Amino acid sequence: MIYFDNSATTKVNSEVLNTYNKVSTDFYGNPSSLHKYGEKAFQLLTSSRQQIAELLKVKPSEIFFTSGGTEGNNWIIKGTAMEKRVFGKHIITTSIEHPAVINSVKQLEKLGYEVTYLPVDKNGFVRPEDVKQAIRKDTILVSIMAVNNEIGTIQPINEISEILTEYPTVHFHVDAVQAIGKNLEDQYMNDRVDFMTFSGHKFHAPRGVGFVYYKEGKRIEDFMTGGGQEAGQRSGTENTPAIAAMAKALRMLKEHEDSSAKQQLELKKMLVDHLEDMNNVTIFSPVTDKYAPNIICFALHGVRGETIVHAFEEYDIYISTTSACSSKKGVESGTLKAMQVPENIATSAVRVSLDDTNTKEEMLLFINALDEIYNHFQILN
Repeated sequence: MIYFDNSATTKVNSEVLNTYNKVSTDFYGNPSSLHKYGEKAFQLLTSSRQQIAELLKVKPSEIFFTSGGTEGNNWIIKGTAMEKRVFGKHIITTSIEHPAVINSVKQLEKLGYEVTYLPVDKNGFVRPEDVKQAIRKDTILVSIMAVNNEIGTIQPINEISEILTEYPTVHFHVDAVQAIGKNLEDQYMNDRVDFMTFSGHKFHAPRGVGFVYYKEGKRIEDFMTGGGQEAGQRSGTENTPAIAAMAKALRMLKEHEDSSAKQQLELKKMLVDHLEDMNNVTIFSPVTDKYAPNIICFALHGVRGETIVHAFEEYDIYISTTSACSSKKGVESGTLKAMQVPENIATSAVRVSLDDTNTKEEMLLFINALDEIYNHFQILN
């Protein structure tokens, strides 16, 4: 079996799973309880927060645990809207964001907020000058992803950050779910970014756990009220086993991040080089430093994306259409639509997404299967 759908989710690392099981068995107390089992769980929670903060070079008090990227995006966007509503109700985002962002701001539009959806150029990049032009006196939030989940574009976060230094009261949120572990931190982590969202299952941690970077001195409305966990910002008994496992997964990821990113880039180049020699193929994720090293989006003209996905499945190879969140809906990619790619090509797009476990041998097998699938459909056409 070859698994090339890592942007959708990754396999839990066996050592990470061992940590999850051990904590579940030996540290099952509630971190809020006063007895020793509760105290042990609390200490483990504290050490996990400290480890994640050190790996990201931020303060432990700036790390808040969540259930994943969707919750994190919802909290930051809606929390900002509630906290800053007396100052304004204008939000800036892009037309290529993850549904967790797009649908959050659409909900806010129903409550009277105004949202500017920035366009992208033909290659899928937001223009920093468009951000500057969109800012108004009542703007309270700018939310832009670091890496696009469909085609892998690395958005110009640093350039946008420079613009936003002139607007210190505007919250700047970066969805970094697809960026972490790809040796890209210097392209989206800087002092002007106020909030970042991360999801554990994108880097070999269990599903249902994630975290938010929440810059000291900033303020958003509490997400869930209750017992006052997470400094009162996100109540609910903490998922200690998953949090400890996520901290371990992140440490393991960061230990070999540079070599892992290079390995994925080499595999990407193998596939893109091959695709470039094929007719009736459009590549949306070229090999440049402006695209993530692990995502390759391409279209075989005349064949729907879901048909290609199932064709590879016959070879025990697993890829996706452009976004796992919408792949079963049979709709064209939101990103490719924003890029004004013709619908007949956009609906033919598929995504290959790699991680540190994939090998050259797997890519060679993938390319062989690709050739057979390509030839089959060329004959039918």
